[in-house]
Amino acid sequence: MGRGGTILVSTFTVVLLLAAGCTSGGPNPPPEKQQAQGPPAKLSITPADGTKKVPPDTGISVKVTDGKITQLTVADAEGHEVAVSAGADGTWRPTWPLKPSTAYTVSVRATGADGKQIAKRAAFTTLKPKRVLQSGMSPLNGEKVGVGMPIQLLLSQPVTEQKDRAAVERSLTVQMSEPVEGAWSWVSDREVQFRPREYWPAGEKVTVVAHLAGLRVGRSLWGTKDRSLTFSVGPEHITTIRNKAHRAVVRKNGEVVKTIPVSLGKPGYESYSGTMIAQEKSTDFLMDSATVGIPGEYFHHTKWNVRMTYSGMFFHAAPWSTSAQGNRNVSHGCVNAGSANAHWFYNFTQRGDIIEVTGTSRKLQFGNGPTPWAKSWEQWLAGSALSESANT
Repeated sequence: MGRGGTILVSTFTVVLLLAAGCTSGGPNPPPEKQQAQGPPAKLSITPADGTKKVPPDTGISVKVTDGKITQLTVADAEGHEVAVSAGADGTWRPTWPLKPSTAYTVSVRATGADGKQIAKRAAFTTLKPKRVLQSGMSPLNGEKVGVGMPIQLLLSQPVTEQKDRAAVERSLTVQMSEPVEGAWSWVSDREVQFRPREYWPAGEKVTVVAHLAGLRVGRSLWGTKDRSLTFSVGPEHITTIRNKAHRAVVRKNGEVVKTIPVSLGKPGYESYSGTMIAQEKSTDFLMDSATVGIPGEYFHHTKWNVRMTYSGMFFHAAPWSTSAQGNRNVSHGCVNAGSANAHWFYNFTQRGDIIEVTGTSRKLQFGNGPTPWAKSWEQWLAGSALSESANT
């Protein structure tokens, strides 16, 4: 019996083990396959690390494949960062050209389709130009000017090609507190000016930036330095002078504030008619007729001078002609006024104030100093390399 019992127990144990095996649903299935991962990101930077003499207008190209850029910085050796933006093709480029003779480092991070981050750096230097384009600007930084004042960019070398002029214009930005329509126009090969379509609004604040660093003009001329200035526009001062009336009527914000008896140019020396601006001021000025081609005609100092043209037309004190002022024209082309009135006008006037002269036989020529209002708006636009009228 004991032997049989042993057999029975053993048999039962085997049956239980078999039953337990049946309830498990068969053998364990293979582990789930891991989800397929994407490829790692790949970065390319141009110029490549270690490149020398890079043309500043070549720019920087950063591309990523199979991933997304998460951080990108471009900085010079002093740590000043360069503004960059992404193009429609996914290429990142600087907003403005790089500076010549400068070392740059590009640092990029990207996350690939595999979820992993990669980083890459490239250091390079830009070329040293053989010829440099220098510049100057007006008004002065921080100056308060009149409503007729243009912005002037003066260049040390001539810019003659239309494509180069267009490149210069594209490098210029004008920000206004009260946006108005305006445009750049070339006065000469070395000067481009900006004026609004109408006079500046009183109280306007303007910031101008010339992004000239890295700008190529022609084949080998490079800008090396950006320029910027901020100026404000004061009250609207408009002075109207009628030749036959022998009066200067001065208005501030549309209201007459003073009427001044004056004497204009006598026959043979007529004053200019046209819309001029107060170009500069001087408490004392040597009037020498030799500078305008008539030596020996006059040579003396004048007080309270407001220049109206480069060729020598001023509003100034003339105590020797007070009996003629308000009655007849006796000057050599300037606007003569009494000493007290000229002093008042000098103190009242801002550079860029409008001075309109009418009724003389001589017309103001564009380019006789800053004379932006000697042209119509259509004529002004024709002087821009970017306007449609300039390219037709």
